[in-house]
Amino acid sequence: MKRVNEVGRRGFLASAAAVAGAGLVAADRGAAEAAVQKAANVPFHGLHQAGIVTPAQRATAFVSLDTTAENRAELTDLLRTITDRARFLTSGGSPDELGITAPPADSGTLGTDIPADRLSVTVGVGASLFDDRYGLAKLAPRKLTAMPSFPDDDLDAAWCHGDVSVQFCAGNTDTVLHALRDVTRHTRGGMQVRWRMDGFVSPPRPSGTPRNHMGFKDGTANPAVTDARAMNDLVWVGSSSGEPDWATGGSYQVVRLIRMLVEFWDRVSITEQERMFGRARDTGAPLDGRHEKDTPNFAQDPQGDVIPLDSHIRLANPRTTRTADQRILRRGYNYDRGMDSNGNLDMGLLFCCYQQDLARQFETVQKRLAGEPLVDYISPFGGGYFFALPGARDASDWLGRGLLT
Repeated sequence: MKRVNEVGRRGFLASAAAVAGAGLVAADRGAAEAAVQKAANVPFHGLHQAGIVTPAQRATAFVSLDTTAENRAELTDLLRTITDRARFLTSGGSPDELGITAPPADSGTLGTDIPADRLSVTVGVGASLFDDRYGLAKLAPRKLTAMPSFPDDDLDAAWCHGDVSVQFCAGNTDTVLHALRDVTRHTRGGMQVRWRMDGFVSPPRPSGTPRNHMGFKDGTANPAVTDARAMNDLVWVGSSSGEPDWATGGSYQVVRLIRMLVEFWDRVSITEQERMFGRARDTGAPLDGRHEKDTPNFAQDPQGDVIPLDSHIRLANPRTTRTADQRILRRGYNYDRGMDSNGNLDMGLLFCCYQQDLARQFETVQKRLAGEPLVDYISPFGGGYFFALPGARDASDWLGRGLLT
């Protein structure tokens, strides 16, 4: 009996030690997860909003909304609410309970503790916000207009423009959709969705810049976001730009919804595809180079024998001293909407770019691209121009404060 008791005692001690060890492991794991969670935050506060020079996340939802706020005070409440929700969601944590008789404080789609998941929320305003509803006409960004229809466009009014733009980007689709639901829930009565497009970035295959639905790498020649001078020259509105004081630190945002006629594209020879883009499809290198990041030497190919004169890369960025200040910062995503009413694949590019001056940069580039060979395989059908607001500087600041106070 004594032997049995001794064995039982040893078993109990071993079990207790295992439980204690498991507790320590769990604690360590919890601490590790907390550290990862902290590292997964994209900082919300700053001179500029996140989601512009932030590396593109895997998932996105771009939402254009019309304001239903009845006056300037309600518009102020709306932007403060958007800021508060974005500040909380991008930090992560547990939502405050509202009481046993109230609806749940959160949708619960991410569990009880909301992960930050590198979420960014980028808010812009459209030209229509500066009509006579809120008395803001004299404060409008000087270069902000409604997006025009370009020669190769087939715009659908239901997919264009809007008073406010909000783009959610994160590492996972459920994080993006959770944030979208949260913000629309808390702003109900102040704004309503006009149109929305979800998108994704594919992983690099096999390396380098991710590819679009046409199989080509998209955004190879972007200016370096780590180059502060380039960002100040090309992306950010500065204090001496002639814009209203409140706009300093913001940026002009262009969104274009571009359907790709992939079933027709897939019937085109690889040689013709590459000549339309001016790049090799497998490596992303310019046709006169070997590596993706090689700079095409247009000066040594004045007749376009190697890289055609009407190729996309040559028209979009001629790489001359005169055109250097016309570059834009692309932040594109792929989209897939299934099938259209005729049974054709409905997929394409959620194109987004940022710049200091719409006319000098995006519109100049777009006019050069008019009639390029690619227009037979793409159909821009929606989007809009917006002004991405300056960032919220600290916990007491909010997006749009300089505009509305």
